[in-house]
Amino acid sequence: MKIAIILGSTRPGRFGAQVADWVMEQVAGRDDAEYVLVDLAEYDLDLLNEPTVPGAANRQYDNPKTRRWSETIDQYDGFVFVTPEYNHGVPAALKNAFDVLYPEWLHKGVALVSYGADGGVRAVEHWRTILANVQMHVTRGQVSFSTMLETEQDGAVFAPAERRAKELGNVLKQLTRLTEATSSLRP
Repeated sequence: MKIAIILGSTRPGRFGAQVADWVMEQVAGRDDAEYVLVDLAEYDLDLLNEPTVPGAANRQYDNPKTRRWSETIDQYDGFVFVTPEYNHGVPAALKNAFDVLYPEWLHKGVALVSYGADGGVRAVEHWRTILANVQMHVTRGQVSFSTMLETEQDGAVFAPAERRAKELGNVLKQLTRLTEATSSLRP
C-alpha cells in the first residue's frame, strides 16, 4: 500500500513544510504502508485550464503539468492531506490540485492533518464535504495543530504537543485500514 503525504501549501516560506516534515518523521519505521512526501509546489499546476471536465477526461489531459500530476496521484492508494486553513477555508492551490483530476481520487482513503490559528478545523470540515464528492473515504480522526500554541520563536518553529505523535499514529491506523477495505471499489 502506498500513501502520499501531500504538502498542500505552495506559499513561499510556508509553515506547512515543517508540519509535513514532522509527519514524515512520524511515519519512519512504520510497516503498514509505504509513505512518500508529495510537495504540491513541485508541480506548478495551472488553474483549471483543461478543456475537458476531469470527470469526463478519462485521465486524458491536454496539459503536461496535469498529466504529470495525474500520474503521480494515480500511483497512490491513499493520502494524508497536510492542509492549512486560509481565511476560514481550504487553500486554493490544494483545492485546484484536487479539482484538476477526478478518477485518480475515486474510492481512496484520506486523512487530514491541518494547521492554522484555530488548528485548521474549518478547512478540515470543508475538505470532508469536498472529498465526499469523489467518493473518497475520510478517516474519522484528524490531527489539527494550532499555529498560535504549537510553535516556538514567535511562531517560526513548529513545536507540536507531545500527544500529537500518538494522535497521528491512530489516524494512520484508521487510514490504512480504510484504504485497504475500500481497495476493491477502485476502478
